Formats: sequence, structure tokens, C-alpha cells
Amino acid sequence: MKSDNKKCLIIFTRNPELGKGKRRLAATVGDQAALDIYTFLLDHTQQITHNLEVTKQVWYSEKVHLNDSWNDTIYDKYVQEGDDLGVRMKIAFIEAFTNHDHVLIIGSDMYDMSQQDLENAFLQLESHDAVIGPAQDGGYYLLGFTKNLVNGVFENKEWGTETVLEDTLNNFKNLNYATLETRNDVDYYEDIKDIPVFQQFLKHI
Repeated sequence: MKSDNKKCLIIFTRNPELGKGKRRLAATVGDQAALDIYTFLLDHTQQITHNLEVTKQVWYSEKVHLNDSWNDTIYDKYVQEGDDLGVRMKIAFIEAFTNHDHVLIIGSDMYDMSQQDLENAFLQLESHDAVIGPAQDGGYYLLGFTKNLVNGVFENKEWGTETVLEDTLNNFKNLNYATLETRNDVDYYEDIKDIPVFQQFLKHI
């Protein structure tokens, strides 16, 4: 059931195709295992978001897939636009802010995140201008704002590098913001090799 309230969750996802996406992981585990792992992560993201009582938007990397695992009655569907990640996120936020006051964005590859984390992030936006979830690799796994975007937050970043979090926090200097617990996202084999639930995908290594 779609929620009509002031909160909106943006989920950025890549259309799951063999040989595309998770390239750094695939370099070690192979294309098929990388796709299987990403599909598993998509399932996890659906599990931790489908019961949230907020508007939920899925933004696909290439094209909208109707009647896929993202239930059309629960998730509104869009296509990402723009030449880099910053532009694509900014466009998604602007769209969400047309109807909502509190907006979060996450990716779809965070096993180290729960529904409670998302509920807490929305709670932080009740009393803060922004919220951010730092990732162990120097990026962030969650970003959220109340009513307005922060100038510069999506510009002049080297996306996918360890400087993204630091550079983003520099944009937050004069802001009342909340920081969530640091989490581990899945980019490399080393990120999952010691986690039991991923062993089913790593037997061939």
C-alpha cells in the first residue's frame, strides 16, 4: 500500500543484468556470482523497505521494469537521469520534494542495513536539516534532507572514492545534521568473504 504522507524513500537500483554492475566484486567472484549476490541484495532491500509507512520510489539505472520483484502497488517507479551519480540523485530529490518534506535516498546493495535504521533516519529528519549514514569505504550509504537540498552536496565529488563522505560533510558545516552508525556496503569480495550468508555464492572460489 502506498503511503501519502510527508516522508519519501528513494531507492537507487541498477537493472540486474549479467556482466553489468558490481564490476569490482565480479573481478574476483565472476559475473554470475556477482549477479546472484546483487539479486540477493535487492531481495534484502525489498524486505527492509516494503513495510515502511512512507512513499517509496524505485529509480532504475536504465529502464523501468513493471511487474518485477519491486511490487508495482508498493513502489513508484522512475528512471534515473543525468551524466553522473550526483546529477541523478539531485534530480530524484527534486522530484520527491515536490510532494514530500522528508526525503531519504539509499542504494539497493546494503546487507548491513535494517528497517529500523531507515525508521531512525526518518526520525532524525524530524529535528535535523539532514541525515547521513557513513560507509566504511569513505562514502555514504544513506542521505536525507528536510524540505530543501543543501547547496553543493551533489557537485564536485569523485563518486565511488573514499573522499565522498568527507567532501559531503564539508557541505554540511553550517547545517544541523545527524550522523547514523557506520555501515559496510558490498563492493569487493573482501566485504563479504567472512559473512556467513554470502558463503552460498562463494563456493566456487
